[in-house]
Amino acid sequence: MRIGCPKERKPGETRVALTPASVGALIADGHAVVMERGAGQASGYPDAAYAAVGAELADASRVWEADLVVKVKEPLPEEFPLISSRTLLFGFLHLAANRPLAERLTASGATAFAFELVRAPDGSLPLLAPMSQIAGRLAAEVGVHLLKQPGPGRGILVGGVAGVPPGRCVIVGSGTVATAAARALLGLDAAVTMLSVDLGRLRALYEQYDGRLATRYASPTALAESFSGADLAVLAPHVPGAAAPKVVTRAMVRSMGPGAVLVDVAIDQGGASETSRPTTLAEPTYVEEGVVHYCVPNMPAAVPRTSTLALAEAALPAIRRLARLGPEAAANDVELGPALVVRRGRIVHPSVAEALGVTAP
Repeated sequence: MRIGCPKERKPGETRVALTPASVGALIADGHAVVMERGAGQASGYPDAAYAAVGAELADASRVWEADLVVKVKEPLPEEFPLISSRTLLFGFLHLAANRPLAERLTASGATAFAFELVRAPDGSLPLLAPMSQIAGRLAAEVGVHLLKQPGPGRGILVGGVAGVPPGRCVIVGSGTVATAAARALLGLDAAVTMLSVDLGRLRALYEQYDGRLATRYASPTALAESFSGADLAVLAPHVPGAAAPKVVTRAMVRSMGPGAVLVDVAIDQGGASETSRPTTLAEPTYVEEGVVHYCVPNMPAAVPRTSTLALAEAALPAIRRLARLGPEAAANDVELGPALVVRRGRIVHPSVAEALGVTAP
């Protein structure tokens, strides 16, 4: 199979789907790899490193002619003309919150598998997990930084000092993003409350942190009480394949008070707050209801060297599997089958179809 890897075009996106080591492994499997010129530069991989392991270097149009196109983030409208009925796409797509891309994939007759929906035999999401871990840690780092001045943050040191209580931090969700954020914030001695509908997970985390992590069932009342006066909120509810639930109301955000910070990691799937809208790494924040919002859909791109290495290691087995099986056999594969979102122009993933209001076969 001929595998293409284009340069990412999403604003601020600095990751690349294939490292030179990944390319070498695919070529050793008998595949050919074509890289768009400059694709790995921002992650520290020059074109010469790819050429040295046998990759062809080409422009975007030739890359998209490959049998399998592998990329980090979803194609942008400027790339839509390059998508055709012969396109087999594999990357982070988040189609439930991206109707224009879904419509282009269906109109073109393309087939697409989503990184974020690949399932390991134990039911986990192995390609999403490392990016979620990075995003969770970054959410804590970014939120703590935005609370400082100069800037619109209220000037809180989240760990407090002797005689001054720590900052109040709220985390919505209990998955990989949420637990990574909690770990980082607890390490700074912040007062952290996690809200989730998964009581079993809350019990486990409460015990893991010996009660230092406060936990609550995420009822509307509990959310409202926890947000009132909070200094920092990290939003990370996750339903695989579906749009993020809008669990945080505008009134809850307003109740945090001026200078508080909200980091919405669920913005990839549409955001978990009524006040959230996508931003970019170049212009990451805005203030609404007096609260600083950080809603960057590709947060791990802020640390491309770490993120690219983590993603490439996690994604390579799935890429090799898809290249070996081909799209038809992969559709019935235990690991890749759940990641099939569009098949020859038809949306086939039930959660994506429901979010977009279409009928899945």
